[in-house]
Amino acid sequence: MDWTRSPYAISTDPSRLQRETIHAFLANSYWAKGIPRDVLDRAIANSISFGLFEDDRQIGFARAVTDRATYAYLADVFVLPSHRGRGLGTWLVEVVLSHPELSGLRRWGLVTRDAHGLYSRSGFTPLSHPERHMEITDPSIYLRPAGTAADR
Repeated sequence: MDWTRSPYAISTDPSRLQRETIHAFLANSYWAKGIPRDVLDRAIANSISFGLFEDDRQIGFARAVTDRATYAYLADVFVLPSHRGRGLGTWLVEVVLSHPELSGLRRWGLVTRDAHGLYSRSGFTPLSHPERHMEITDPSIYLRPAGTAADR
C-alpha cells in the first residue's frame, strides 16, 4: 500500500525499504543501540513495516508488531533529522494507525523517552493502569557478544 503527499510517500512494500538507512539510524538510536542487521531484518520480516520516502530516498520508518486482530506495538519510528519539523512523523504515525490490517484493534502500545507530544496527537495517552503492566527488558542486549546471558 502507498500513501502520497508529494514529494513524500509512505509504502508498506518491503522491496522499497532501504535496509542500510534503517539499520544505520536504529543502530545509533537510544532504543536499539547496536542492533545487529540480522536481528533488524527478522524484526522487519515479522512486522508490518512502513517506509517514508522523499522521491526514492528513505527518510523515515515505522513498524507495527501485531497479531492483526487485537493488539499492536508501534516500534522503531523515526524521521531523519534533516526532515523533521514538517509534520512527517505525525503523518507516518497516522498512516500506521489507519492501515486496514490494523483497524479495530483493542489496544496499541509503544514506549518513548522523548516523543510524547508526537504520539499524543494521534491519541496515545499514558497507561491508564500502569500497575497492571509488567515487562522484561534488557537494554544492553545488542551491545554484548551474541549468546551471552544478561545479568539478572
